[in-house]
Amino acid sequence: MTYEMALQRLTALCASAEHCEYEMTEKMRKWEVDESDRERIMEYLRKAKFVDDERYARAFVKDKIKYNKWGRRKVEQGLWAKHIAEDIRQRVLDEVDDTDYKSVLIDLLKSKRRGIKAESDYELNRKLVKYAMSRGFDYHIIRQCIDCDEYPEADC
Repeated sequence: MTYEMALQRLTALCASAEHCEYEMTEKMRKWEVDESDRERIMEYLRKAKFVDDERYARAFVKDKIKYNKWGRRKVEQGLWAKHIAEDIRQRVLDEVDDTDYKSVLIDLLKSKRRGIKAESDYELNRKLVKYAMSRGFDYHIIRQCIDCDEYPEADC
């Protein structure tokens, strides 16, 4: 693919949705764009603000937590897979509002609780913890949310 064709396709792609540098580089590699052209295209995309890894990371984190109901660990793995820099990952994840984050987890646990068959509270809680951990939430916050749900008078 030529420089002009790749640039045109990538700018159109970036104009319609957020993408990170890694995704754009991989597309050019698959299209067999020349290495020097890839670097020029990426430079143009960065300067023209078509691609911004920090902006992408913020959108990714927001969408994955709010709509996919992922926990921080799973979101961080997703960002790592997209080759987002460590400092950007940490900065963006630190911006997540704890109240909203807990609210997502509580809703997830309440929804899951309705569908779980368990013979005891212990088994029910074990299954809830396992489920929430598979979604990427940390044990201490899961425990906090389960305790708040069971004991509403507790300070959560």
